[in-house]
Amino acid sequence: MRMPDPDADVIARRAAIARALRRIVPGEGVIVDEDALRAYECDGLSAYRQPPLIVVLPSTTEQVSTVLRYCHDNGVKIVPRGAGTSLSGGALPLADAVTLGLGKFNRILDIDIENRCVVAQPGVTNLAITTAVQDQGFYYAPDPSSQIACSIGGNVAENAGGVHCLKYGLTTNNLLGVEMVLMTGEVIRLGGKHLDPGGYDLMGVVTGSEGLLGVITEVTVRILRAPETARAVLMGFPDTDSAAATVADIIARGIIPAGLEMMDKPAIHAAEDFVHADYPLDVEALLICELDGPEAEVTHLIERVEAIARDKGATSLRVSTSDAERALFWAGRKAAFPAVGRISPDYYCMDGTIPRHALPTVLKRTAEMSTRYGLRCANVFHAGDGNLHPLILFDANVPDELERAEAFGAEILKLCVEVGGVLTGEHGVGVEKRDLMGEMFSDIDLQQQQRLKCAFDPGQFLNPGKVFPTLHRCAELGRMHLSGGSMPFPDIPRF
Repeated sequence: MRMPDPDADVIARRAAIARALRRIVPGEGVIVDEDALRAYECDGLSAYRQPPLIVVLPSTTEQVSTVLRYCHDNGVKIVPRGAGTSLSGGALPLADAVTLGLGKFNRILDIDIENRCVVAQPGVTNLAITTAVQDQGFYYAPDPSSQIACSIGGNVAENAGGVHCLKYGLTTNNLLGVEMVLMTGEVIRLGGKHLDPGGYDLMGVVTGSEGLLGVITEVTVRILRAPETARAVLMGFPDTDSAAATVADIIARGIIPAGLEMMDKPAIHAAEDFVHADYPLDVEALLICELDGPEAEVTHLIERVEAIARDKGATSLRVSTSDAERALFWAGRKAAFPAVGRISPDYYCMDGTIPRHALPTVLKRTAEMSTRYGLRCANVFHAGDGNLHPLILFDANVPDELERAEAFGAEILKLCVEVGGVLTGEHGVGVEKRDLMGEMFSDIDLQQQQRLKCAFDPGQFLNPGKVFPTLHRCAELGRMHLSGGSMPFPDIPRF
């Protein structure tokens, strides 16, 4: 995995850059000590590491604006960083770039129950938003497994999902507005406490842009009233095909659960040993299906889901009888990633999305790959929307195991595209999937995406080396090609 060659001139100016940044962010807001920098050398994709040139920790939008303007005017790259929980290397530092950390932006600015929204700084954790409004009967729907640690700004950058996104949508479906600083230092606002504006969907462009377009300094999100009733059904199956068929049948019958998750045997055992959620251990696959809404509706839907599961061969069925038991069902699922970390020195967490009908095929072929690569694989995923999270187990201290894990993961992602899916569902492209973008997009597609980046960041200072396998100069991408001495479609007005 090759990153852009460092700019030797910028590295030589490191001391001068640090002095200038200290004038903007005084006190302990600028980090240059080598040992202290190591805390920022990677994100959740820890296989790739690079100490940053400098870390700067602003605490106000004005400071962010001034830092970006200084770096723009002095040819210094910027890598934005939230909580560092990204699993695609989106916050991987560069040797010649300033890492701009937003951890000090950790305040909720406004709770507006009347308008059903919360305004928060980007460093506020996902779970903190729900905690702030739950006493008034509300919550924030997108709930990544890392919600106790991941930041809302990072959720916007990656368009994060979670176990309840099947019914309530991803970050993009719950985002109302952002304040964002462009690389030139200009502060802009998109959206807000109102209905969608007309014109270009710039909010849609920014959501999931992975720090390539600007630095988000404020987020406005939609909150929902907590449902009257919520219950979870735990369903065990003798094989993954039966569980996958149950998922497809539930959706086909018009039932949209709040969450519909699947775990295979290795993940079940790891989670049970870690959380003690009383999962059945004699099954090959486990589904967790949560229904919410009015009491009568939930009772009716649970009966229908149980009937579907029995028809598909479920060998174990249990319905939560209290909120505490429902939370315990989910605790095992949400702790699956750290639980797997207890049974393997290292693991590689993938993220691809497929059509639901392809689940049996993809799981079968993944098992075949596991045998061929000689590496175990635990599957934990959002079955309802086809978002897979295979966990490839390996030991980085064993020669070539990391390389085999990467090759295994790349083959899984290529399979996702082959069956009609996409490379990522919620973790983003970063560096992990960067060199696979050609599997999904043509050169014309990628060049058009880069033109969009150039509209926001013509100097390409923001998070370089991420997302695009081959980076073109903005001038090159904007060049018009002449045919016979004339531009194509000469009658179209040009601006």
